[in-house]
Amino acid sequence: MSAAALSVKSARAPWGRSVLAVVAGLVANVVLATATDLALVAAGVFPPLSEFGNPAAYSDSLLLLALVYRTIYGVLGCYLTARLAPRRPMAHSLTLGGIGFLIGTIGAVATWAEWTHWYSLAIIATTLPAAWLGARLANQEK
Repeated sequence: MSAAALSVKSARAPWGRSVLAVVAGLVANVVLATATDLALVAAGVFPPLSEFGNPAAYSDSLLLLALVYRTIYGVLGCYLTARLAPRRPMAHSLTLGGIGFLIGTIGAVATWAEWTHWYSLAIIATTLPAAWLGARLANQEK
């Protein structure tokens, strides 16, 4: 392989690793949150899965519990993203946070008429600080 081909191939590698870092953090967050949701349903803490779209089935304390562990998982997912990032870990972590912000905003708009407003707004408000914290924790270990 020629030197030019090797340099082109190595120039693409960080881009691919960047995408994988962000996707890995997103998948970790989704898997952890879903597993916790299911465990809390199985333990009888959360209502059955058939009630997941029904805001009347969730007290404020249950929503606060969900917000807390989802925020922690957001920090962990962004920490993972920052650790896997080939360079600029904070930028990668904040990219994942931006994706979470976008998903939270779309969810809030889609459910505004029927869902608890404070929870939707809190999900949006915690995504970028969680991303920043995840990257800061990852940077302290390097």
